[in-house]
Amino acid sequence: MRDKISTMKYLLAFVSVLLFISCGGDTENTMTVMGKVKGLKKGTLYLQHIPDSTLIAIDSMQVDDEGNFTFKTEVESPEIFYLYLDKKDNNTINDRITFFGEPGVVTINTAWNTFDTKATIEGSSSHQKLEEYKDMMSKFNTRGLEYVQVASTPEIQGDSIALDSLQQLSDKNVLSSYRYALNFALNNKDSYVAPYIALSEVADANVKYLDSIHNSLTPEVANSKYGIALKKYLDTIERTH
Repeated sequence: MRDKISTMKYLLAFVSVLLFISCGGDTENTMTVMGKVKGLKKGTLYLQHIPDSTLIAIDSMQVDDEGNFTFKTEVESPEIFYLYLDKKDNNTINDRITFFGEPGVVTINTAWNTFDTKATIEGSSSHQKLEEYKDMMSKFNTRGLEYVQVASTPEIQGDSIALDSLQQLSDKNVLSSYRYALNFALNNKDSYVAPYIALSEVADANVKYLDSIHNSLTPEVANSKYGIALKKYLDTIERTH
């Protein structure tokens, strides 16, 4: 009798697990992306990512007049995701939000006419770290554009010495931005953003710097999507040199 009761308890527990899975219950790896697109009257939202080398849609939904949306997906490790809005206006500008997704609730609020430029993203510590990096890089980019604008003026165009000076400043700015990217990755060894920056921003850097970034990563980050990709990239370089 006791064996029959034990068997029954086991079967009930097993059935409960199956029901939980079949009903789409959240796990510790579930990412919920939710928010609102203010002012959107008609359109389709897509949650996208790049599992290997091709951009694919994980899920999609028609957005109603309220502009509210919710997506759920399983995330093995934090990675880049995209929220794409097909506004049905034959205009592909300002239609994709890039964010660093991770398990938990990620909230994205924006407006239909400033979809990617004014979006606020909360709930992802990895995305906050990415924004910290991008904020600083935007300063380097702004400075570079200023040099280009000054160099294009008639006064400077006719002054070879001034042009050379501006070119030196521009080169120095590019080098500084490169060093910042490398140092940011090295100084954030516990962030999933570190190997992503190494791969997407400074992949052509001296291999010894990329190797230092990889060797500094915490075990969790080293075993993440971008940590593993960085190791494969380094292995490829080693085999071809």
